[in-house]
Amino acid sequence: MIENEKVEEMMLEMDERCEKTLNALENEYMGIRAGRANPHILDRIEVEAYGGMSKLIELGNVSALDARCLQINLWDKSLLKAVEKAILQSNIGITPTNDGNVIRLVFPVMTEERRKELVKQIKKIGEESKVAVRNIRRDSMDVLKKMKTAKELSEDEIASCEADVEKEISSVMAKLEGIISAKEKELMSI
Repeated sequence: MIENEKVEEMMLEMDERCEKTLNALENEYMGIRAGRANPHILDRIEVEAYGGMSKLIELGNVSALDARCLQINLWDKSLLKAVEKAILQSNIGITPTNDGNVIRLVFPVMTEERRKELVKQIKKIGEESKVAVRNIRRDSMDVLKKMKTAKELSEDEIASCEADVEKEISSVMAKLEGIISAKEKELMSI
């Protein structure tokens, strides 16, 4: 690694952006259900409550009763209808049942067709993450090109930095591939 403040700053920014991309992909995948009841599927759902929007997970307890059923126990029972409406509008593909005290979400067994559809969806999301990482690489290389033009670094130092960038990006791409294939495997296992 070259001892240059600008290079170090660029490498730190690149690492940070890559880490954000990996985290974003993992968070996105948490919301995709794999036939099992996963409370994270409700993380993004917002409910109209108390004159504003509140996250569903802030309004009560969400627990998995078994592998295919989630139960939402709200602290304020007057919000049952609003929560039910928010779940229906969220397009998670599950119809809530309300017994007056709790809301239950029963996850249907996924068909082979639905699994394949979800695999296409995760591959599309994964490809978007790969494009983001490629853009990070391009931005980092542009910084190095500007430094080369400004003669801030020698040819050898630039080549060394470019190799470091490529090495880091390859590592991140491998991690992305691992996350994508793990989610695909999870979706296709019964």
